[in-house]
Amino acid sequence: MAIHITLDVMLAKRKMKMKYLAQQIGITEQNLSILKNGKAKAVRFSTLDKICEVLQCQPADILVYGPSDEPEEQAE
Repeated sequence: MAIHITLDVMLAKRKMKMKYLAQQIGITEQNLSILKNGKAKAVRFSTLDKICEVLQCQPADILVYGPSDEPEEQAE
């Protein structure tokens, strides 16, 4: 995946616990953990909006585009 999640960095900068953020945005800690660890396949704009509102940040502060960690498939 070329999109990297830096939610843990923003939580640390804001000195905020995942439990508090999950309560504020209305999702379970488990689902927030899936997002934080980059295991989520998608994120709703409404969830992203709430995360940014609570953390007082921009989407680019928690979603970063970069090189994929997975090896590229070679064409035959």
